[in-house]
Amino acid sequence: MDKLKGHSRYWAMGLIIFAIMAVYTLRLVDWQILNGSSFLKEADKLSPSTVVMDAARGEILDVNGVGLAVNKTGYAIVFDRVYMKSETQNNTIHQLIQLLNQRGEKWTDILPVKLNAKGQYEFVSGMDKEIATLKSADYANVNSYATADLCMAHLIEKYEVTGYEAAQARDIVSVRYNMTKSAFGISAPYTFAEDVSRDTIAIISENSSLLPGAAGKVTTVRQYPNGSLMPHILGTIGSISREEYDELKDKGYAFNDRLGKSGIEQAFESMLRGKAGKKVVETTNTGALASETVKTAPVSGDTVYLTVDSKIQSVLNVSLANNVKATQANGRKLSAQRYKGMSSGHGEDCVAGAAVVLRVKDFSVLAASTYPTYDLTEYLNDTNYYTSLINNKDKPLIDRAFNGVFTPGSVVKPYVALAALQEKAITTSTRLEGNSKYTRFADTGLILGSIGNYGMITANYAIQKSSNSFFYEVGYRLGITNMNLYAKRFGLGVKTGIELHESAGILAGREERVASGGSWYDADTVEAAVGQSDNQFTPLQLATYVATVANNGVRLKPHLVGKVTDYSRKNVLSQNAAEAVDNIGVSQSYLDYVKSAMRSVATAGTASSTFKNYGIAIAAKTGTAVQTPHSDNVTFVAFAPYDNPEIAVAVVLERGATSMYCNAVAKDIFDAYFYGKTVDADGSLVMPSASGTASSGASSGTASGTASGNPSSSSTGSSAG
Repeated sequence: MDKLKGHSRYWAMGLIIFAIMAVYTLRLVDWQILNGSSFLKEADKLSPSTVVMDAARGEILDVNGVGLAVNKTGYAIVFDRVYMKSETQNNTIHQLIQLLNQRGEKWTDILPVKLNAKGQYEFVSGMDKEIATLKSADYANVNSYATADLCMAHLIEKYEVTGYEAAQARDIVSVRYNMTKSAFGISAPYTFAEDVSRDTIAIISENSSLLPGAAGKVTTVRQYPNGSLMPHILGTIGSISREEYDELKDKGYAFNDRLGKSGIEQAFESMLRGKAGKKVVETTNTGALASETVKTAPVSGDTVYLTVDSKIQSVLNVSLANNVKATQANGRKLSAQRYKGMSSGHGEDCVAGAAVVLRVKDFSVLAASTYPTYDLTEYLNDTNYYTSLINNKDKPLIDRAFNGVFTPGSVVKPYVALAALQEKAITTSTRLEGNSKYTRFADTGLILGSIGNYGMITANYAIQKSSNSFFYEVGYRLGITNMNLYAKRFGLGVKTGIELHESAGILAGREERVASGGSWYDADTVEAAVGQSDNQFTPLQLATYVATVANNGVRLKPHLVGKVTDYSRKNVLSQNAAEAVDNIGVSQSYLDYVKSAMRSVATAGTASSTFKNYGIAIAAKTGTAVQTPHSDNVTFVAFAPYDNPEIAVAVVLERGATSMYCNAVAKDIFDAYFYGKTVDADGSLVMPSASGTASSGASSGTASGTASGNPSSSSTGSSAG
């Protein structure tokens, strides 16, 4: 009986095993025979993804076609998601970082965290916005007050960066962090390094099996032949931010795109960018590449020609820097010798300046310079350099030519005279006191000081000698409302309309004073009439104003771009023409009267020591604006030639104290335009050796030759104030 029960158990177990095998057999028959073809078709099904193909960015040239921001053929290292596997990507990144570091080449590093001397993680100063992004939920996911150590701990865990030293972990995290920010995926390859050598690409190709997912790519690299020539005007390119992407994604921008951030690069982004191409990449369910098909070829961006002449710009840059430094040295010398170190205000605190040069016939910008300045190439490639600029107390990143606002001083007197003449507050024969004291408000205890005792004088002599007391009375008679009406017509206290970001400045008056919580009095009006009070204008506005005088009262819109062509530079797509903005509404006889007075400033007035014997007839006005407790601002505006104006100039030296160095900058500009002054290989200003006679500016805005009053090779401090 027990033996029979044992056999029953064996039979039961056998039947169970047989049933299981039968089920598997039927399933295999179903998979391989009955439905095999459909399952095979499903396994071979392809997954298409659209990949953007970059377009070459348009170039930026000067008026003569000299390259300012150009492209060179280069090589980039790109990560391809099809081949880059999760389990090997950290090692691939580490190997590439080591390779580029050994070869002295740069990779994209935007992580706002560094290792200090003690080997501890700390945030990079001056990168507050980037640090806030790093801490956000999409990345480190920490509180706003979290330390750099805590951020790194979260990111190391998130990206599984284990087994590396602190510095190595930091670099790998930097790449992984930026890959996340760039939405790295099949449709969005990641550029690990933008500009590497052909030899580095060859090494990567030879070791492709050890660096899965990394490949070399032929690309275009932005290059600045002279990065310090006009960095504020050219502007910068940078990675698209999340906010920018949300705004621009409907225009075809990808999350890993780069775009213009400032200057011409930003203002003409839509033209410079070009049109990206598209290709379709098909992969199998296993992730293997099946095919690539180009659907739309990329179209290169357009070429933008500026109106700026690089030669004049170079001269202006050097002259401005030289004369700011000369002002400082002269101020220190005066304090030490004449005043025995017991006083200040002689220019020793002058650290900045700006100047703008306009062509009168169309108000195109021939040059615009700011000091202190910076080098665009270093700015884009050296994080430490960028940080030093951010922390520099003299603020070299500010475009003082277009955005710096300065109390103008007496350079406003020509427009005040024009307004007063047109509004019949005075006539050309009106004589007013040009003495050292203005006593209209004596009963209130207010007596305004002035320079010079000229007796009873007319407006033209008052402009020549820059008499404050004369213009105090003119301002009182004219009134602030009429004064400001004409100021705006000249482009003062309003934006000029130039293509780049600019300040509107401040126009002194009741509206401005009340807005700031104060009150306006008649004494403020008379101060405004000599360029004091709350008046603050940009060098661009001052250049626009004097160009309007030279252009017989017609104000045009200043512009930096002359034309736009296709990338090949063969086909002109658009061209700028002179565009009238306003007419000051002053009779020609009054304009001629005031322009004649400005001519006398150069021959017998406050600028005569610089321009009395100059070979080209100059019309000018100097200005000094009190800046307690600092040295006074000095300003200078001029146009030339007097009889047939070609260029207008405005120069400002912040805390310059004396007109000597401000006038010298203007002289260098005229030397460059009319006589071909240039900058030699050593960075010094030099005159051409060829002789001849002065002539009008050529198509490039320069002319060679000499004339009586032959300019010196350098105008630094060459004139008396």
